[in-house]
Amino acid sequence: MKGLKTPAYRQRIFERLGFINNIPVPIIWVHCVSVGEFRAATVLIDQLILNYSDHRILVTTTTPTGSQAVLEHYQSEVLHFYFPFDLPIIVNRYIKQINPAICILLETEIWPNLIHALNKNNIPSLLVNARLSQRSLEKYQKFAPNLAWKTLNKFTTIATQNQNSANRFIELGADTSKVVAVGNIKFDQNPVADKTISKKIQSIAGKRKVVVFASTHKGEEAKIIDAYLNHKDNIDALLVIIPRHPERFNEVYKLAQKHQLNVIKRSSNKPCKDCDLLLGDSMGEMMSYFDVADIVFMGGSLNNTGGHNMLEPAALSKPILFGPNVFNFAEISSDLLERGGSIQASNADDLFKSIAELLADTKAAKALGKNANQYFKSQQGAVDNLIKQVESALHP
Repeated sequence: MKGLKTPAYRQRIFERLGFINNIPVPIIWVHCVSVGEFRAATVLIDQLILNYSDHRILVTTTTPTGSQAVLEHYQSEVLHFYFPFDLPIIVNRYIKQINPAICILLETEIWPNLIHALNKNNIPSLLVNARLSQRSLEKYQKFAPNLAWKTLNKFTTIATQNQNSANRFIELGADTSKVVAVGNIKFDQNPVADKTISKKIQSIAGKRKVVVFASTHKGEEAKIIDAYLNHKDNIDALLVIIPRHPERFNEVYKLAQKHQLNVIKRSSNKPCKDCDLLLGDSMGEMMSYFDVADIVFMGGSLNNTGGHNMLEPAALSKPILFGPNVFNFAEISSDLLERGGSIQASNADDLFKSIAELLADTKAAKALGKNANQYFKSQQGAVDNLIKQVESALHP
């Protein structure tokens, strides 16, 4: 439905309908729905390129921003198409054209018609970095229990991020022999900031400390701005808000102006000596924002989105804050809290109290970031485990 409403989704529509060129070489197909999943998958894709030089890697995405990220990152090193609509006639046409040796789906991409078609054609399929929250489990059990277990058991392997997700997939009906907890590939990332970009952002901030609000959603920015205005006297720092969706950049800019904040856009490249807020309206610069940050808040957690990936700032030893709703990252957020690597705020007002305390206590902020980084490093190794699963599926 989104493709009918959003012009960007109608571009290259024939790919989504399965009208793609035949590929006469062995293919390893990797699907990542959007930018976040693709970013996480690069460590796996890099290893696939290295280990399977006799294959071409095909990376598909659903969103236009995901497509842009693939093309910018790999250029011609991998093949790239949009993911097909999950209708039998379309997925069968798609599979016939690419004839993959294996299909690797990331995280929660469970598409019944595609998985059935792969199974029917004896093509191994892996759900990797798989996660299943308690909330999602209950929804499947309530609305589609039969479809869920039938689909799950057509996978060759379901490789989960942790044992809790593995247990939930089994509870949903997946055969225990198909489910294995291998760890989260996001811990195997080696996120590197572009120092040239970091310097540009730092020059905008000047000598002030920087508080980054990453991947915010509709409704969150208003809460953040209201709370900031209430605590402004105790916040001697530049706020940087980076909305999750680019189409909302102007909306957030106007919201800040409406509240009479002195706001500039990152795209303007102007210094920000006296401004309150920098709007991160640039693409592909998140690691540089994290790099210059003194404190990072992960969005999608003050509303009901369920939070976003906290591991990139953890990799850079940044103190991490998030709101009450982090059900998409329940285990990671719980582990970070337990290890003293993050702070969870109950609301926006509580959030700014914590920000003020950390700005005033540099030692506490650094300890928080150090603990986050130690946790990040302790969880690495999933990619090596996944390569073994891929090899086993290709050569049973």
